[in-house]
Amino acid sequence: MTTPEDQNSPRPADPPADAADSTAGSTADSTGDGAGDAAHERLEQAVRAAEGALIEFEIAVESFRIEVENFARLHEERLGPLHSRLEELDARIAEAVAARTGDPEDRRRAADARALLAPMPGVSALFGDWMDGDGMRPDAVDMLTERPVRTPPRVRPGEEARKLFRELIRRCHPDLVTDEREQQRRAAFVTRVNQAYARGDAEELRALTEEWAAGPPPPATPLARAEELLARLEWLAGRKEMLAGFVRELEAGAIGSMLRLAQDDPDGLLDEIAADLRRKIAEREETLARERAGSGGGG
Repeated sequence: MTTPEDQNSPRPADPPADAADSTAGSTADSTGDGAGDAAHERLEQAVRAAEGALIEFEIAVESFRIEVENFARLHEERLGPLHSRLEELDARIAEAVAARTGDPEDRRRAADARALLAPMPGVSALFGDWMDGDGMRPDAVDMLTERPVRTPPRVRPGEEARKLFRELIRRCHPDLVTDEREQQRRAAFVTRVNQAYARGDAEELRALTEEWAAGPPPPATPLARAEELLARLEWLAGRKEMLAGFVRELEAGAIGSMLRLAQDDPDGLLDEIAADLRRKIAEREETLARERAGSGGGG
């Protein structure tokens, strides 16, 4: 098993320095010449090389992610029951020792060992109705911070909110235009208006009124081809760096670290760990049998 960094994937190529300069000069000249075409071609080649390198790196990253995920699943399936058995035997041994000695410290150790095996209560039971899909409810926050509990929003918004709402809808309703893109923009804005009105938030409705009055943002100026290619190279390099960070996080985790120890045979590593756990289980069972025999216990 090899990690993506072991693949020696080429880093997205940076465009030649003279390519960017000559491209900028050629685009400024309306007549143009062969140098501008050559600069564009070099940038095109750099982008294609970077795209190919990124694709290969993404394949390596995804392969490694799947290996980590599969190893974690198999680790739980094969070794989880063995770990559970070992922890149960440790608790039983501690309980047998406490029964034999009657020592308060031994009893405390036995109680601690048994407590480690107790299941955690369900999250829903822990939080009840204090949280919803948007996180902690406002009244729950109030109670935790000892602030007066706020009453829920009123059923019918106030007069100011109703007035602002009606005026906004009259101005921005999608049915007032026929252009499809503008209809979509207006529909998205109306959704925000409806949400603010549902909360009775007059302040938010005033802000939306000002936003609508300011008009839509100006359209983005189309990039020149050279600028577009340079921006593409920058994005590819950023994407590669982000993936490299993701790989480092995977490698730093417990499962990733184990995989790095057994790159050639990760399944064999699981078998070795399982064998070691079985050996420890056998030793614990012998210890438990001796403790129970010494205290006269059975079962």
